[in-house]
Amino acid sequence: MLNRIDKSIPLYFSAAVSVLIFFIFVSLAVGVEKTPDPVNESSAQIQIPPAPPTNVVAQDIPNDKGGAITISWDKSADDGGGAKNVTKYEILKSTQKDAGYKVIGNTTAGATFFSDNTAPNGVPYFYKIRALSPAGSSESLPSAPAFAKRQWFDLSRLSLFILSLIIGFAIFYFIEKAKSDKGLFIRKIAGLEAVDDAVGRATEMGRKIIFVPGIMDMDSMQTIAGITILGRVAKLAAEYEAKLEVPVCTSLVMVTAREVVKEAYLNAGRPDSYNDNMVYYVTNDQFAYAAALDGLFLRERPAAVFLQGQFYAESLLLAETANSVGAIQIAGTAMPTQLPFFVAACDYTLIGEELFAASAYLSKDPKLLGSLKGQDVGKFIFLLVILIGVVLLTLNSVLGLNLPDLKVLFQGI
Repeated sequence: MLNRIDKSIPLYFSAAVSVLIFFIFVSLAVGVEKTPDPVNESSAQIQIPPAPPTNVVAQDIPNDKGGAITISWDKSADDGGGAKNVTKYEILKSTQKDAGYKVIGNTTAGATFFSDNTAPNGVPYFYKIRALSPAGSSESLPSAPAFAKRQWFDLSRLSLFILSLIIGFAIFYFIEKAKSDKGLFIRKIAGLEAVDDAVGRATEMGRKIIFVPGIMDMDSMQTIAGITILGRVAKLAAEYEAKLEVPVCTSLVMVTAREVVKEAYLNAGRPDSYNDNMVYYVTNDQFAYAAALDGLFLRERPAAVFLQGQFYAESLLLAETANSVGAIQIAGTAMPTQLPFFVAACDYTLIGEELFAASAYLSKDPKLLGSLKGQDVGKFIFLLVILIGVVLLTLNSVLGLNLPDLKVLFQGI
């Protein structure tokens, strides 16, 4: 029996060791499961979506033709950094408050407004803002319903409308005053006053008058203004029997100038003195045209040269050459870069708006004179408003008077 017990001892011992080893592994497994894993915890934290945007407000864009709604919101609390940092916002729209939302656009992180330009007038829409981040997304509560509508008037331009009314009334008033012959005062323009003297000088000397209506076509307002002055010069030339020559650089200007000169000679009672060869085409190349005119000045040695219209780099070439032959020059242009050359090389210069005022000044037509005077009143009002704005802004900045927002007062001007 002892021998049987001795033989079973190793068997019992090995069983006990096996059980002990099993319990050790079970304990270790439970310990591993209960031990916190920092990597897994970090991954679980990253999957938390960002805070949703709040205070979503949708409203019609004012002072427009409709079809647009602006949406504003307070950005997510996680917009600006951290593991849940917002990367962008999506704008969702629906005609129902709790369903049917579709993405209509997106903005970058940090944005707080969006304009929906696909909203038909009169249809109410609800809007949500969805914040997106690498961890997920979250949506705001829906906005109150908003719908686009058309406005009849742009109230932001009210100040401009009032000023336009004032200028319009001023124009009508001065037109009526000019018709009644009450001595409407128009400032004298030296260059236009000298037109008669220049034509008379050419007549006395028996030399030509050369009129250059710029280098642009009839789609330029300066060319049209120059052609208007040409009509006055041609009429005086017809009355004084002076020789007139009009070289042009475009075919349409040639046709127009011929009609103007022909009518001027007819009005002067000298239609027989008119000849189509007085107005002729040279070339449409800028510097070839300038070279041809310089050669004409040197050969013909005109007594008077009129440079009226739109000019570029050829202005000084023409003015200096005409000055070298002793011609009296009356120039006019609205090109700021060429005015200094004309002022330096010509006897008289129409500066900017004086060129456009020439038609009213020379014709003495009541409608044109009244319009000119009314526009001057408008310019005075605009300058006065600008001066008042400068003074108020200076006082507000230097003295700290805390005046109301001046942008609202002068909005639209």
